[in-house]
Amino acid sequence: MLGIERSAARYTWTAAMVVLLLWLVYLLRSTLFVFALALLFAYLLSPLVDLLDRAIPRKGTRTLALALSYVIFIGVIVLIGIQIGTRVVSQAQTLASRLPDMMAKVEQPSDIAPAGLNSLKAQLVASLRTNWAQRSSDIMRELPSAGLKFLSAASNLIYVVIVPVLAFFFLKDGDVIRSNLLDIVDVGPLRDVVGSVMAHIHLLLAHSMRALVLLSLATFTAYAIFFTIMGVPFGVLLAVVAMALEFIPMIGPLMAIAVILLVTLVAGAHFWAVVIFIVAYRMFQDYFLSPHLMGQGVELHPLLVLLGVFGGAEVAGVAGSFLSVPVLAMARILYVRTRRSRLSVAEATSVLTR
Repeated sequence: MLGIERSAARYTWTAAMVVLLLWLVYLLRSTLFVFALALLFAYLLSPLVDLLDRAIPRKGTRTLALALSYVIFIGVIVLIGIQIGTRVVSQAQTLASRLPDMMAKVEQPSDIAPAGLNSLKAQLVASLRTNWAQRSSDIMRELPSAGLKFLSAASNLIYVVIVPVLAFFFLKDGDVIRSNLLDIVDVGPLRDVVGSVMAHIHLLLAHSMRALVLLSLATFTAYAIFFTIMGVPFGVLLAVVAMALEFIPMIGPLMAIAVILLVTLVAGAHFWAVVIFIVAYRMFQDYFLSPHLMGQGVELHPLLVLLGVFGGAEVAGVAGSFLSVPVLAMARILYVRTRRSRLSVAEATSVLTR
């Protein structure tokens, strides 16, 4: 009718719906990021919730286990903030006040270093001093409007409350949500495939999130112990920076290494010892600890990870970089499972037609 082929119209309609869905996802990226954080937070707390749920003898007490898990988590965060947060703030303030003097000391030429190295060092320190002065002047210029910006930032603090609340519902009704999603698909081979994909994604997110947290804690522990033993200035601050940047795949650890080496170079304390330690620890983590914790959950090529990190940063900033690897891993699972299902159907059809 009207010269329009039904199959072509159906494919065009499907493509239009996919484009519309992607556009809606882009428009709702901030809200979806909050839900994604809540989901990952739920995966982080789920082992503790399951442990408490099994420890409580009464049945139907998962809500009580959830409440106890939140109390324990908040208590641990407050304790860590008291013990470590104050030292981090103090060291950050000390570093900010001493940085100009340390850069001036590093800028002085060395008698044993070649002239080219002294010139390169002077240019590097001059560039750092210029950037520091510019940032300081920007801060002073923005102080009059700091009140309004604080109110704007305070409005985002609601997410600190929303994320745990959403995670509570994910932990409490996760099985119900999964069953409702499966009910959308009719009983049959497609439903089995969807259920298998959801189960695989569930294991992937649970395993990778817990492994990522353990890797970041291991990084903080190793860096803090080494810096404390060697007497490296601002050791706790540098260890916290390394732990925080561990959550950004590949790029984050490189940024942490650059910051640590720059600070130790400017501070003039144990620079080569820090270099040797970082090389040894990164080899231990990348070739032993990370494969042992991650296992075979995230099977992505490093080039694809880099593409996802940079692409995610272009789309959604730091949030996009953080979520890029889980999204790519889930897309890979969906592709592999769909392809296996089609191959199995094709093989079964070929056997029947023989």
